[in-house]
Amino acid sequence: MRPCPRPSLRSRRSQRFTSVGWWTSPVLSVSPAPLFRIGYTRSTMTRLDAIREHQARRGKVLAVLPIHYPKELLTALDILAVELWGPPGPPRGPDAGRIQSYVCAIVRNALAFISAGGIDAVDGLLFPHTCDSIQGLATVVPDFGAWPKPVFHYIHARGEERPSARRFVEAELRRVAGELAVFAGCSLDESRLSDAIRLHRDIDRLRVTLLDERPRLPLADAELYRLLRRGEYLWPADHLAELEAAAAGLAPAPVQRGLPVLVSGIVPEPMSVLDALADAGAFVAADDYAAVGRRVNRHHQAALDDPFAALVELSFAAPPCSTRQSNQIARADHLEALLESSGALGVLLHTVKFCEPELFDLPVLRRRLEARGVPVLQLESELEPELSGQALTRIEAFVEMLGAATARGAR
Repeated sequence: MRPCPRPSLRSRRSQRFTSVGWWTSPVLSVSPAPLFRIGYTRSTMTRLDAIREHQARRGKVLAVLPIHYPKELLTALDILAVELWGPPGPPRGPDAGRIQSYVCAIVRNALAFISAGGIDAVDGLLFPHTCDSIQGLATVVPDFGAWPKPVFHYIHARGEERPSARRFVEAELRRVAGELAVFAGCSLDESRLSDAIRLHRDIDRLRVTLLDERPRLPLADAELYRLLRRGEYLWPADHLAELEAAAAGLAPAPVQRGLPVLVSGIVPEPMSVLDALADAGAFVAADDYAAVGRRVNRHHQAALDDPFAALVELSFAAPPCSTRQSNQIARADHLEALLESSGALGVLLHTVKFCEPELFDLPVLRRRLEARGVPVLQLESELEPELSGQALTRIEAFVEMLGAATARGAR
């Protein structure tokens, strides 16, 4: 098998960067959204642009279902990951009806989208074992003949760290690496894998900076989340360039004037939830979305002389997540730590309807937060294009309550 291409992993693959104009949403929306107004360099690429550019360089592209997967392996093999979060909105075809109506919209919409040819441009599909529904989708898609291209599976770390779990995760990583090397048509160079780990480590560090220093970042919440979520489909070096430019725009003192709120859930969809918070007078001061904050690893201390051992260590050092069956007490502790560090006044638990892993954790999280006297708003959505009027009213009332409590405390 030939070695993988040797261009630097940090070479930007796209020249489609600008600081003026409009952009197409990274979640497959056709509606334009205003550009960031602080004048930093950012990508104008859509998912389809990214796919075509990468394939023009003879690289492979994998569509990846949520949430946790070894992206470093894909980068080292010159495989572009393009994540499929539904997509949001109504199902893009009739095949959503092949799955029970009490399965979450991410899975139902993904089946409809795949069956309707929505991802025909990619070269294969990767299914992490996020939950029973996504694992079932990995069987349903090829069985129904909706997808004739290669399908890969990855079973990630679950539960507590222990020697047997570490051995299992390393064996799983090596198995997936072997399958992906055949798919990519090149052998995996471990030094290149170490380089990929360093690249993603730098991306994580910048994401940590932007999230932790949120009060000093002169971006609206929706703009910040569009930036962070473009990592779902851009080549990592291109995404790194955007993050570096955004971090360079941090103000010396806080510029956010709203009430600080912590958000937790699976994915910030509809994205209008962020605008609703801003319109009500709040801003996201801390993030625990599985699509965003729970994928930011703050513990990149692993030695890279054995890159597979480093990936195993990173798997268990990641923030607690319901989809990895993390200890619920540890997850509640993590939310409390975010509250303390961010100064958030309340918590928005924004769940996807029928998401069983997340729903299992909510009673424990609510009890812990309410025992601390922290106001909690639980909001459920189904990837609808926009929030309902009822949801908007609840967000407005929640933020108004936070403001009233803050005013009473000030007196």
